[in-house]
Amino acid sequence: AGSRQKLTQALGSRDRWCPAAHFGRRVVEAERQGVWRVSCNEGQVEAMLSSLLGAVFVVVPAGFALKLPSNIHKGISRNAFVEALNCRIKTRPFSRESRLNAFPSSLGAPRGRPANGSYATAGGIGVKRSVHVVPWHEVENRVDVLIDSLDSKLGVLLASSYEFPGRYSRWTLGFVDPPLELSGRGRHFKLRALNERGSLMLAMFEFILGESPAVLQLERHGGEMRGIISSSTGLLLSEEDRSKQASLLSVVRIVCNILYHPDEAQLGLYGSLGYDIMFQFEPLEKLIRRNRQQRDLLLYVPDSILVVDQREKSAWQVSYDFSWCSPGAIHTFDTTAVTRTGPSIMYTPFQHAFEKRDMPAGTFADLVELAKQEFKQGNLFEVVLSQQWRCNCSATPSAVFRELRKRNPSPYGFFMNLGRDSYNSEYLIGASPEMFVRVERVPDGRLRVETCPISGTIERGADALEDASQVRQLLTSTKDESELTMCTDVDRNDKSRVCVPGSISVLGRRQIEMYSRLIHTVDHVEGYLRDGFDALDAFLCHTWAVTVTGAPKSWAARFIEKHERTQRAWYGGAVGHIGFDGSLNTGLTLRFIHLVDGLASVRAGATLLFDSNAAEEEAETELKASAMRDALYSATHTGGRVGVEASGMSRSKLHPSHSGVGKRVLVVDHEDSFVHTLADYVRQTNAYVRVCRFGTATKLALQEPEPWDLLVLSPGPGRPEDFNVSETLSLAINLGVPVFGVCLGMQGMVEHFGGTLGCLSAPVHGKRAIVDTCVHPSKTKWGTFIGLPASLEVGRYHSLFAESLPDEITVTARVKSEETPMAIEHVTLPLTAVQFHPESILTNPRHGLQIIVNCLSKLTYRSV
Repeated sequence: AGSRQKLTQALGSRDRWCPAAHFGRRVVEAERQGVWRVSCNEGQVEAMLSSLLGAVFVVVPAGFALKLPSNIHKGISRNAFVEALNCRIKTRPFSRESRLNAFPSSLGAPRGRPANGSYATAGGIGVKRSVHVVPWHEVENRVDVLIDSLDSKLGVLLASSYEFPGRYSRWTLGFVDPPLELSGRGRHFKLRALNERGSLMLAMFEFILGESPAVLQLERHGGEMRGIISSSTGLLLSEEDRSKQASLLSVVRIVCNILYHPDEAQLGLYGSLGYDIMFQFEPLEKLIRRNRQQRDLLLYVPDSILVVDQREKSAWQVSYDFSWCSPGAIHTFDTTAVTRTGPSIMYTPFQHAFEKRDMPAGTFADLVELAKQEFKQGNLFEVVLSQQWRCNCSATPSAVFRELRKRNPSPYGFFMNLGRDSYNSEYLIGASPEMFVRVERVPDGRLRVETCPISGTIERGADALEDASQVRQLLTSTKDESELTMCTDVDRNDKSRVCVPGSISVLGRRQIEMYSRLIHTVDHVEGYLRDGFDALDAFLCHTWAVTVTGAPKSWAARFIEKHERTQRAWYGGAVGHIGFDGSLNTGLTLRFIHLVDGLASVRAGATLLFDSNAAEEEAETELKASAMRDALYSATHTGGRVGVEASGMSRSKLHPSHSGVGKRVLVVDHEDSFVHTLADYVRQTNAYVRVCRFGTATKLALQEPEPWDLLVLSPGPGRPEDFNVSETLSLAINLGVPVFGVCLGMQGMVEHFGGTLGCLSAPVHGKRAIVDTCVHPSKTKWGTFIGLPASLEVGRYHSLFAESLPDEITVTARVKSEETPMAIEHVTLPLTAVQFHPESILTNPRHGLQIIVNCLSKLTYRSV
């Protein structure tokens, strides 16, 4: 460890993962069946340092990777390194725990900068890979240039700006001017060249596509190949093999197989797969009218990719050239000398009339009630219904993306220019919070598939205290627990089609993920694919996630077709990367804006159960859509350059009214530990506040020539008589000063007018309680609870309570589960009090502050 630290300091670089094959076969062949750890003592490390200019071994699972300093190759030949390493290593069995620690999940991030070099793919295509390091200080500018380019250039930007331990990391990956585009609708597909390189590359796929039994017909027309997928009823297939039936994904699989290479981490297909892909997996009838221009699938094959790994502070541009020889040809084709540029498309705003939403307000709530009848009859367990809003977008797509990225950091941010094949222009701009399917190969060679179903949603609070209260409410909601339970049970069933028996496990249960406006509960599920199944099988078996359809899936999809108003198009599908190394990383297409010819569409849904409240479910869809609609509005006015900070915290802060302006408030300190927090709440109203210790200091202050507008009696230990509270009250009443009491202050008010105090059987110190108002606040004399819910969660610190009350005092609130008075007011004088602590973190800060505002606004002798 000491030598390794010295090495790191000397080289000034981080460790990185490098494929073992880059350093020779002798290491790989050390032990093919087992997983082994290479070890050596410090003397051997020193020998290696001197002879290899900085080489250091660490853990080596044979045949997969070596962990080495990033500049290990400098001045050292690969053969020399392997020779020296093989002379100095000892091997011993390597435990599963150590293997998992040594080879953590990528968390969706790039797996490390690849090396320059060439390789041959499984389909016999020669690939030359050129990697150029991007200095870290240039990264932000390079990404900005890429974002701006996507306004007019075809391409994709994928960006994770959200971290979660064991799940997500921060990274960015994108490109423009891809040479090839694969698109499809129904059973028709098209492989189209987007530039001169693409026209040449079409020949790489023509022969194998034409020979595939999944392709019924294939024709080449200049710069594109058009084909038809073979029909397949699926009736003769076992359910486990349903993902093998002919579909648009069959073409995707052919392309991936031709360009497959296990050590190619970045090259692949990038783009979007629409909701209607589901109809190729399940034989369902389409009832909603479809737009004939809407594609079900659009994926690009890039040849130059910008990759940024924020976690490792590393960035690079990787470019590819291809060479091949077609069957029967005598010449080799090569893209090296062919230009990479492609067409440009100018964005123009929409100029015509349009409907602003596909459902009138209230209609969604009616559909919730209709769905509940299906739940009652047992036809459905849950269903996800959605509605759509539309508006004109005069801002550029890049401005919208920047604004959305600032407002709503997410693990699956995306900005795609999908071109003009079907429309004059089409863009997808989104910030999805939910993983759809991620597949990676682990060190022992298995394919690991993971998903993170999201269900259970509540609005963010104004600050951390409100967030904590919202999280507690979400986690104690049986309705939200049922939602996620059903989602995860269905998800586990999806994996069971293709995964090794017993390999499916729940890694995280009802974990909290926080986004700009919403808090979600999330499960994390993994499984390992059986032999004979690949990433696309895993993808298809989860199509589409229960979190965007419902359960049972096919019945939920039929209900959606009957009752939603417009085609979902890309909504509920997936965006991301299908790797040519057999990996896959996709997010659900949610929280996004679909820009078509300058018209922006936003769709949002809600998971419905029998327990659903119709009005609340409709409000949830409005809330989910609001982040997208606000981003559109803000981008129009700011160009996406100015906005909420990159933290994404667009939540509003507490903004108390100016009820305290020009007012003087005296706070009496009864030797309490919370008095200054209480005084701070009063100061937030812009009142002048002075805190005085009880007794002489308070008496002198009350008798000053300038009158006080409010006297606050603070909490405190002991009993009211310990602080002469009654004497303070008498002086205030005689001087015409309104009074607000807290805890001990309320107890003193009760005793002053002839009431009595009792002692609780057990003290409630730092305890939470639900308080109900006894009458509507507008009907009370002094309106302590105006603007507040009928039930409040509050913090309590007391053992004494008001056991009996005089006629002059009325109760305005009680503890929900008992008869203990929690708030009182005088029937004629401007005197009010609460037994709970409005300044406690257990009391919603908005509610506590509102009580103070009400006292300053309502308590006055002018009303007597």
